[in-house]
Amino acid sequence: MTDASQPPGPDAPTAGDPTSGGPVDVDGLAAPAVLGADARSSAAATGPVAGDRAGDRDLRLLPEPDAQVPYTLRVMAGYAWRFVAVMAAIYVLAQIAGALTFVLMAVFVGAVITALVRPLVDVVARVLPRGIAVALSLLIAIAAVITILAFIVVAFINNLPELSSQISDGVNSIQDWLRTGPFKIDSSQINNVFTSAQQWLKDNAGNLATTALGGLGTFGELLTGLALAMFSAIFFLYDGKGIWAWVVGTTPVRAQVRIRTSGIVAWRTFSAYALGTVFVALTDAILVGIGLSILRVPLSIPLALLVFFGAFIPYIGAPVAMFVAALIALAANGPWSFVAVIVLITLIGQLEGNVLQPLIMAKQVSLHPLVVILSVTMGSVVAGILGAIVAVPVVAVIWVIIRYLTGRDPDNPREPPFSGERVAGDAHPDA
Repeated sequence: MTDASQPPGPDAPTAGDPTSGGPVDVDGLAAPAVLGADARSSAAATGPVAGDRAGDRDLRLLPEPDAQVPYTLRVMAGYAWRFVAVMAAIYVLAQIAGALTFVLMAVFVGAVITALVRPLVDVVARVLPRGIAVALSLLIAIAAVITILAFIVVAFINNLPELSSQISDGVNSIQDWLRTGPFKIDSSQINNVFTSAQQWLKDNAGNLATTALGGLGTFGELLTGLALAMFSAIFFLYDGKGIWAWVVGTTPVRAQVRIRTSGIVAWRTFSAYALGTVFVALTDAILVGIGLSILRVPLSIPLALLVFFGAFIPYIGAPVAMFVAALIALAANGPWSFVAVIVLITLIGQLEGNVLQPLIMAKQVSLHPLVVILSVTMGSVVAGILGAIVAVPVVAVIWVIIRYLTGRDPDNPREPPFSGERVAGDAHPDA
């Protein structure tokens, strides 16, 4: 019998000996308990196979590759590739939209016409079939626009001789003031400046017009775009519900409820923006017309209508149109009339920014003024005047859809992410 207290002999198996069946330390990790004799003999018989299994066990004990990357770096990498994917998708969509600018602009104008004329169509449709109501309402709208444009042209032509004489006298008085006033500018320098300005306008008139129209540079293209806009407006007004139901029906069933509601909130925002812009523009035009008439500025009514159309470009269009009126006042009536018109512009701008915009537009278009100005600037760079007009409603619609989908729109609580509810035929953003 062997004494258990005696140390093992030189031939005795040790704990670290792989052939002993004892626990094997692999990279500091203890192996399982001692194998039995039969298992030891079997392992010895298998030879290289046991070595392969040990190697597999060593590989299994290595940490996963991702586990060796710091968590913060993994999160940043995840955000980075997702951001790149989103930017790539936006770039592709922007390229497609750039190729289809003409069609998209026409459809946008058709949507604006729909938003403005639809209240009249709904009223007329109470007593007449909807098809006849659409045709009659559009004819009334077209007649109103043609009447306004004809009034502007006729008023400008009738006042052109008197206006030319007043502007000539005003320019001469400005030159005299520059020569004899505090600046003491030489006459030759003044003449050179006026001559260079006239020559520049003459040489760049075509480029300025093409840039302003932003892709609708020719008269034929303009007529084609207006025809397509009217064609779109007719179908939007007559069968808008059917068109929207078809669009929603082409989407996955589980997402149809949220897509339908997104369309509803988007159309409400777009319609409110269009109607609110018309109201603000009409208010600006009336105030400007009254002020210019009191100051006896030539072409006060056509200038007021110019302010009306300019107001469709937020924060920029109306002030630019009013500044044109101030220049005419300066040329026709002198510097004091110019100062008076500038004061008028300031007062009307304060009324619009502090009263009209918050009351009418704040709830529907909850965009920061900086976002509005940047949107208008980028739109004008991409597509000229039409781009400046389109930019703000497009950004407003995108923002309201994001608010709804992220559950931050209190007026339109978000539905569950998935729903099996199919959209009925009345699913239309006009709801």
